[in-house]
Amino acid sequence: MTLSFDMGLSVPADVLVRELDGESVILNLKSERYFGLDEVGTRMWAALSSCDMIQDAYESLLSEYDVDAEQLRGDLYHLIEQLVEHGLVNVSSQ
Repeated sequence: MTLSFDMGLSVPADVLVRELDGESVILNLKSERYFGLDEVGTRMWAALSSCDMIQDAYESLLSEYDVDAEQLRGDLYHLIEQLVEHGLVNVSSQ
């Protein structure tokens, strides 16, 4: 599947997220695999899981961080790829 920023992202019901001291652990209950996020990854997760489209999350993060737009796009794309690979999110066309 090709990932596009005009896609939506959802968190499956069997995925749990716990935040502690600004970092997060995401657990897939089906596979029993977990994924850790640092502070920036945790903020990316929060933006992704609260926006209707990936593009909306990207724009929100771009306004918050002093970062090159293409760097942020690449980092966000890479994170989403990893989350999909671990079964922690689903992406779909809007």
